Amino acid sequence: MTHRQKVRLLEFLIIGVVMGTLEDLIAVIFATDAKFSWHILIVVFLVALPFAVISELIVDHPNFWKKIWPEMREEAREIEQEVEKIV
Repeated sequence: MTHRQKVRLLEFLIIGVVMGTLEDLIAVIFATDAKFSWHILIVVFLVALPFAVISELIVDHPNFWKKIWPEMREEAREIEQEVEKIV
């Protein structure tokens, strides 16, 4: 596993799964006046997981927009070059 893959996996786990579950859990508890239980946590986790996969692993992939919108390849290259300068 390359360093880039490890970083993407860590980002997926922390931002996608943990933060997604936490924000959904907060929303459920405040919106329904439910008390915290492991059952609610499991349901919220199962709901948050596919959205984490879609947002962190698919949409945030470097080549996603190049494949979805081929006309934007040149603009995507320019943006990547600008980001590389910053990083």
